[in-house]
Amino acid sequence: MATATKPNVEDFTVPEKILLAAEILEKQGQSPFSAEMLIVASWQKFPGTFGLKGFTEKYPDSNKILSSIMGEKGLARRGWLVKMGQKLYALTREGRNVIRRMMDQEEEPPPAGSVHRMSRDHERFLKTLLDSTAVQKFEDNRKHELTFADACRFWGITENMKGDLFDEKLEAMDRTLAELDRVLADVDAETSGGRVVTAGDIRVMTNIHRYMEDRFERHLNLLRKR
Repeated sequence: MATATKPNVEDFTVPEKILLAAEILEKQGQSPFSAEMLIVASWQKFPGTFGLKGFTEKYPDSNKILSSIMGEKGLARRGWLVKMGQKLYALTREGRNVIRRMMDQEEEPPPAGSVHRMSRDHERFLKTLLDSTAVQKFEDNRKHELTFADACRFWGITENMKGDLFDEKLEAMDRTLAELDRVLADVDAETSGGRVVTAGDIRVMTNIHRYMEDRFERHLNLLRKR
């Protein structure tokens, strides 16, 4: 009878190797962990991949690791890690399942009765975003048609607001999205209408929010100066 061969970890991609280092930290009870801890753990586990050029055994290449954690295609954007605070991260259930697939193990099932009942405030907040014209245009691949009015409705601001008020609105949106990302890292939520919301949905909303902040930066700065 043929025995299953163990995966060769050296053949894994850069993000997958960082994910394995994150699992080591979690198993050591160091969760959430800082970006710096993950840099060191990744380098210690895979010095050939993450060592600084010319100083492989002495120093980690922190930029290479950070860009794989926080970049556009980084572990946080993929939903493998969840941000728990300023430069603090934890593995998500999705991240742990990626590791299990990499190691040819069975996936971790969601805990029994694990659907989170969303609070009324969070439900109202999400309904506003999901029903917005901005999200509809993104879903229909029409983001080139986005207007500042779409962005204002998404953020719940008006062009008549004073700068400090809409800055408060944008900051509150950042906080609520980050809070929902943490809450849904290991468990899906269900609205009173029966809609299931996942951490992936929250990351889509966050990406739309960031995109519009960048795209309409000039508009926002003009409003701030009034």
